[in-house]
Amino acid sequence: MQTNSNNKNYRKFFFFIPMMLFGLSAISFIVMQLWNWLMPVIFQLPTISFLQATGLFILSKILFSSFNFNGRNKRMAFNNQALKEKIMNMSDEERQQFKEQWKQRCGK
Repeated sequence: MQTNSNNKNYRKFFFFIPMMLFGLSAISFIVMQLWNWLMPVIFQLPTISFLQATGLFILSKILFSSFNFNGRNKRMAFNNQALKEKIMNMSDEERQQFKEQWKQRCGK
């Protein structure tokens, strides 16, 4: 029973790695093509290679986004169904008190 579960995990792992590399390669190729098509003409910048496009993509991911490997949203608390239900079931007084507490926390 344990070996069957491990076997499935290895299959998933060895399927995920090539797919991740294929995805990175495809996105890098698209970045390279768009850069080489637009940037030299518009801003008189040099063309870039495939590896430079890969580095540019990774740098932009680091600076402007995140590598979200666990599949959870950054705003997970606001996507929590139990929290939504709790807020929806608050009385008017509780809701007003909740809003005042958040105004104090946020400084508004």
